[in-house]
Amino acid sequence: MPKKDERLLRVGVLGCGPIAQAAHFESCTKARNAELYAICDVADDLRDRMAATHAPRRSFADYDAMLADPDLEAVIIATSDAFHVAAARRALEAGKHVLCEKPLATGIEEAESLRGAAGGLVLQVGHMKRYDAGLQAAKAFIDGGPAGGMGEMVALKAWYCDSTHRYPMTDAVQPLMVASAQARKPAGNPKADLDRYYMLAHGSHLVDTARYFAGELVAVDARLSKRGGMHCWFVDVEFASGVLGHLDLTVAVRMDWHEGFQIYGAGGSVLGKTYNPWYYKTSEVDIFHESDGATRRVLGADGHFYRRQVEGFAQTVLTGQGTGGADLEDGIASVRAMVAIAQSARSGQPVRLADVSGSL
Repeated sequence: MPKKDERLLRVGVLGCGPIAQAAHFESCTKARNAELYAICDVADDLRDRMAATHAPRRSFADYDAMLADPDLEAVIIATSDAFHVAAARRALEAGKHVLCEKPLATGIEEAESLRGAAGGLVLQVGHMKRYDAGLQAAKAFIDGGPAGGMGEMVALKAWYCDSTHRYPMTDAVQPLMVASAQARKPAGNPKADLDRYYMLAHGSHLVDTARYFAGELVAVDARLSKRGGMHCWFVDVEFASGVLGHLDLTVAVRMDWHEGFQIYGAGGSVLGKTYNPWYYKTSEVDIFHESDGATRRVLGADGHFYRRQVEGFAQTVLTGQGTGGADLEDGIASVRAMVAIAQSARSGQPVRLADVSGSL
């Protein structure tokens, strides 16, 4: 574990479900500049078990009671998607900084309603792949790093393909997931509409990765195929910079986890292979420099993206120095892009992001 800093951000985690158990409790415990100050969940049995396991200083059954604690400084929202916006707003109104799991919201207007709520507080969205050292190296090359930049970007391809073999593999590395019959659940079954569920759960990662590298998305032209028990979105995209792109979201491929990207620039190219996040393995990113004909790859020995995300969030709160995490506008843009992709796939027509509204 990294040595703890003298000043630690006191963080409370809302929700004791799978994402908190697999990622956020451990991340707060291991982060060099943060601590797991509190946890909150309405399910008494689940909350008590997580408190016994992770030893926060405080444990709450009531969210407002946790927010009223004057020593609490920030909240990680690790609830179901439907509760993200309301929980974020209440935290901001209580004067707490927020790291909200992705997606920020399930609709554009709902996401945009958080504008103005933050004031001087930090609101970061949990697109943790931005803290993958391989992606960060690619971003530095794109932006013009110390070893020479990529120059003008021409095109980007990115793919995110979940695997039918994902669960046997992740069950071997994740902690035992504990559930409770008392857990608060959204109205209806989120998985009843798989088009919507897959886009929110997986498409949010793909869209944010594309935006992280190439900037603002302005138009999409999407097709959706549902054959052989698979959902496959092929999306041609246009960026504000004039860069062209292609996104492939497929759930689930009959092979190993398949995620990565390829970027072409005037001064070089990037080819990346990304692993299932629960392996905590940095992406293998090969960066080719046209100037000297050499390919470089960072080791990225620290592949705990969720812990690095908490540390980046805490650094922004404590020092005011940004770390490249996704902010409120990034979260809104991701939701807008997903809605546009869904609308384009349904209509069979290209869609400009500026023209879309509504929810998935």
